[in-house]
Amino acid sequence: MAMHSVPLIAFLILAALVLYKFIIYPAFISPLSKIPAPHPICHVSPAWILWKRLTEWEIRSIHAAHERLGPVIRIGPSELSVNSVKGGLQTIYAGGFDKHEWYPRAFRNYGLPNMFSTIANKPHSVRKRIISNIYSKSFLASSPSLKTITQHLLHDNFIPRLSTYARCATPVDIYAIFSGIAMDLVSSYMCGTDAATDFSNDLQERTRILEVFNSRPSYLFYTQELPFLTSFLRRIGIRLVPRRIDAANAEIETWAMQIFDAARLSMLSSPTDTSKGSQRESTSYPTVYAQLAAALTKDPEKATIDPLTPPSTHHLAIASECYDHLAAGFDTSGITLTYLVHELSQRPALQKALRNELLTLSPPLTAAAAAADAPVLPDYKALDALPLLHAIMQETLRRHPAIPGPQPRVTPPGTSLGPPGHEFHDIPAGVRVSCQAYSLHRNDAVFPDPEAWKPERWLNEKGEVVSAEDGEQAREMGRWFWAFGSGGRMCVGSNLAIYQMKYIVAAIYSSFETSIVDDAGIEQLDRYTAGPTGGKLIIRLKAV
Repeated sequence: MAMHSVPLIAFLILAALVLYKFIIYPAFISPLSKIPAPHPICHVSPAWILWKRLTEWEIRSIHAAHERLGPVIRIGPSELSVNSVKGGLQTIYAGGFDKHEWYPRAFRNYGLPNMFSTIANKPHSVRKRIISNIYSKSFLASSPSLKTITQHLLHDNFIPRLSTYARCATPVDIYAIFSGIAMDLVSSYMCGTDAATDFSNDLQERTRILEVFNSRPSYLFYTQELPFLTSFLRRIGIRLVPRRIDAANAEIETWAMQIFDAARLSMLSSPTDTSKGSQRESTSYPTVYAQLAAALTKDPEKATIDPLTPPSTHHLAIASECYDHLAAGFDTSGITLTYLVHELSQRPALQKALRNELLTLSPPLTAAAAAADAPVLPDYKALDALPLLHAIMQETLRRHPAIPGPQPRVTPPGTSLGPPGHEFHDIPAGVRVSCQAYSLHRNDAVFPDPEAWKPERWLNEKGEVVSAEDGEQAREMGRWFWAFGSGGRMCVGSNLAIYQMKYIVAAIYSSFETSIVDDAGIEQLDRYTAGPTGGKLIIRLKAV
């Protein structure tokens, strides 16, 4: 009898331990147990949030939970979402929280890490210092090569093509056009014009690459959220990620590597004497690629994110970094420009006001100027100073952020989160925690009527861009605006994104009116990079 009771006692003890570890402790004893959750199961299982992510309804579900439960919510046994600046952004993204494994699971390229996918802050900071100067606002504004690249793309391709569409009254998918010109500009600046894409002219190649590129994101869930299950099932012949997605990833990496190989050849064939800067002024000079290559050559130990990366793979390390910049640079700008045009196309009077402002540039960025013998691009500093253009851009980034969802980090020991009056203390190490722009940008105390697109909220009574001197409301808007992230790991390419988008908007509305032909599916996707659900916006252009 006693012999038979031993296994039973062992089983009961084991069951009690399991019950304590997975039910009693997380639900009733853990410091996280006091944090409200959108569903009771969130205290003991990640099932709720995993389902929302799988069905691509995570961002809106988290936002609804914040509206109902407050600024700090528990969305899994070891996962929190925070919607505040104090005790939120200022705590999580100030530098003491490493990135979550979620990033390298999806954003390593060619098998190697890059700045964006790096978990620890120190190697990220080292890499960022290498390239931050060539993405700075002052560098971009004074770069002769970038100005020439932009001038060529706008005067020789973009504006003449828009004129043709307007003359023929041809409906056009402006989303695809924006994605194409953004890719051309970003790849030209990064890798030089000899290596860059030509999507402004090669429409067939543009369509092919965009289709392959956009076929993959819906399957990221499995590798990012269920990596071990996905890997195990794959080993026994069950594929959660279809072979065609693996093929698409390989195809995109191969295509991008051709650009980077060409950039490398261009760099090696360029003159080595750069004392007068003539090399860097050439549009064929691969500005970003060359900066990374020089750093790896000069001090590979510091420049390499992974110290175990052998010198023979430095080209792959540079390619991993450049691939990330390329993908992020074209997709997000294309999305933002699409929503900007969609909003303006519903407001003819605002289009006219913007046109009047743009025509104050000297020279203006008009179709007539583009057709001149030697067209000149207006100075970027003058363009950047236009208040209405800035307000329209800022409000589009607020209302339609291209990256609206969570940016996960991992808590260090003894963390406190939440704004005054809603603080939660003694949060243990290893908890996944994040904020999301979608919710931050919808705080109605900071952005009244947040669902409405109102550029005027970014202008003061004098029609100037609001600044800290305009009062606490203006300062709060600046604190809660998070389209490019914040802290040391905010988007390194934000200045280049604004640069290209402002020039493109000026090129359109200096000479054309836009109207909507078909905006079915214009609602944003609920995923990390969120374009229109329909993948298009059909408009008509009219010359003015």
